[in-house]
Amino acid sequence: MSDKKVNFPERLTIEYLMKAYENEILTPLDVAEYIVDKAREYKEYNIFIIEPTMEFIKPYLSRLSQMDKSECPLWGIPFAIKDNIDLEGYETTAACPKYAYQAKESATVVKKLIDAGAFPIGKTNLDQFATGLVGTRSPYGECFNALDPKMISGGSSSGSAVSVALGLASFSLGTDTAGSGRVPAMLNNLVGYKPPVGSWSTKGVVPACASLDCVTVFADNIGDALLVNKYARGFDEECCWSREIEDKPLKSPECIYLPKDEPEFYGTWADEYRKKWIACVERIEKLGQKTGIRVERIDYKMFNEAALILYGGAYVAERWQDLKGFVENNPGDTFPVTETILRSGGKGDQTAAKLFGNLHELQKYKHKAHILLKNAVMIMPTAGGSFTRDEVRKDPIATNSKMGLYTNHCNLLDMAAIAIPENTKDSVRPFGITVFGKYDREDIVAGFAKEFLSDESVEIAVCGLHKKGGALEYQLTELGGSYVKTTTTSANYKLFRLNTIPVKPGLVRDENGEEIEVQIYSLPKNKFGAFMDRVSEPLVIGDIELVDGKYVKGFLCQSYATKNAEDITGMGSFPI
Repeated sequence: MSDKKVNFPERLTIEYLMKAYENEILTPLDVAEYIVDKAREYKEYNIFIIEPTMEFIKPYLSRLSQMDKSECPLWGIPFAIKDNIDLEGYETTAACPKYAYQAKESATVVKKLIDAGAFPIGKTNLDQFATGLVGTRSPYGECFNALDPKMISGGSSSGSAVSVALGLASFSLGTDTAGSGRVPAMLNNLVGYKPPVGSWSTKGVVPACASLDCVTVFADNIGDALLVNKYARGFDEECCWSREIEDKPLKSPECIYLPKDEPEFYGTWADEYRKKWIACVERIEKLGQKTGIRVERIDYKMFNEAALILYGGAYVAERWQDLKGFVENNPGDTFPVTETILRSGGKGDQTAAKLFGNLHELQKYKHKAHILLKNAVMIMPTAGGSFTRDEVRKDPIATNSKMGLYTNHCNLLDMAAIAIPENTKDSVRPFGITVFGKYDREDIVAGFAKEFLSDESVEIAVCGLHKKGGALEYQLTELGGSYVKTTTTSANYKLFRLNTIPVKPGLVRDENGEEIEVQIYSLPKNKFGAFMDRVSEPLVIGDIELVDGKYVKGFLCQSYATKNAEDITGMGSFPI
């Protein structure tokens, strides 16, 4: 890496790298060296099956030097590849060493992205044979959650999601049959874009259920996901599942459907997830009022019954058909829980008659869903909870099933979906929703997802003139800010009356401090920059710990300004 010090962001967004290349702050070589060094720091997270090394990456960098940047929209952008997707010259394992084979050519989507200028950094860990939603079913180790290592990462595209969340790739490729491209997105606070079946080629992808499989993308933000979608999609004559689906300009739906009955929430943090869902519903309803989009409640029963067909019906026989030869010829080389699931597709009751019964039932659900979603989207929690890795080990089947409650119906009903975060800055217990739509209505699915994310708010703690009734409250309200509640900081702060005109409070973190009263305002995220422009010395915006352990943005004071200031910590608040 060059001698010039670069402070890389937590996540390597496409926008950041494009600007850094344009301004000659970075080169792809700098980025590759940074990724290789950082990947070593997270080796114990079990993210990769083929790890990032300079030996692996350099051939792709050499290719970049011969490419015309102006004709390569993803030039210099690093991406990770789930190891059930082929990369020419490297083994594809599907997280089963005995199954591994040398790929003679790259999967179609990988070729297209490399041709667009992106470069692979490694191949990522997954639940074996893409059978699981937890990220713990791999002989290469349980993949740790990027935000909390004791938690599950989600699966089966576990390493792909974690690589982006930890800033080791700008985007990554996963696959999704029953939720594998969406559940890990929620649990690692990412966007998970699941195109409709056939929109992206699956040539060069190890099949899970070939007729339902999708290649997906994980990204930090929806703009990055949509950019990758633009260059990865397209009809492939060599893929029998491929089909032409128009990539339309984004637009808003006419209607948003929410479940009439409250979804099920589960696990230790069920109540926390439930509260976040309720907050999402309120936000969706307000957004609907603001934009003129109807919000209606529907019975979710049809979608739930469709979901049960995937593993409760004869459809599971498709998994067994593709992998039975390997499993039967290699006893003991498949994870026990994975083999149990695969073998369920070969039981005597999985008859052709049962399959056709399931298909006819499914067609009825699909027909109704497509009529319902002609110009509308449906929104559900991406998942209703999460588990620790220890909890999954103790009960691998039941915990995995819970994670798929709101995902399994999607591909069966020929739908497009985007999983998006409820709060893009939540690094403690992220929650997310999924926007579902008809296979040919990605335009309204992505359109609403983008509107929802743009409408995100930031919570700001104020303790002085910005409080309710204060002289500067208007600086928040005129930007769309609204009062939420009055609370206190943790007992780790001191409060000073500063020698400024006008007199301002100075809040300073101090382990010998006390709880200080603050008021919480909600400010639209897209207005946060405008508000920051109004913050002047000696005050700064930083992270403030509240009494409940949550962190929010808020006013802090630089320590130099407190030297000649009055300590009013004992008062507990700043009078206005």
